[in-house]
Amino acid sequence: MQVFLREAIGVAQGDEVLFTDYAHGGKMWTGAGARERRKHIAFRAAFRAAPMVHVALSLWDTDSGTNARMDISAENVTTEGFDVVFRTWGDTRVARVRVRWMAIGAAHHDDDWPEVE
Repeated sequence: MQVFLREAIGVAQGDEVLFTDYAHGGKMWTGAGARERRKHIAFRAAFRAAPMVHVALSLWDTDSGTNARMDISAENVTTEGFDVVFRTWGDTRVARVRVRWMAIGAAHHDDDWPEVE
């Protein structure tokens, strides 16, 4: 848990298309076994410390003839961004995926004291 005391709190959010593999025969649509897709998301403004990041599927389009196996997560979270990671496995065929994300953390503010080195 992050506890914020007397700090500005920033909230950043977005909606990102990760892939549309059905359109060009990509591996998520035509492949089998373990597959992974990553996309780096950069925040418009940096946080003071690495924020808490929540990711969720906002669109997933799969073949109805196979099992829908999916895992989505945020990795490598820094003050400036993170990687959204989508994984599938087995015979799952994924045509396209869109991800909605939200980052919440300590933010810079005009009233902050300058950092001393």
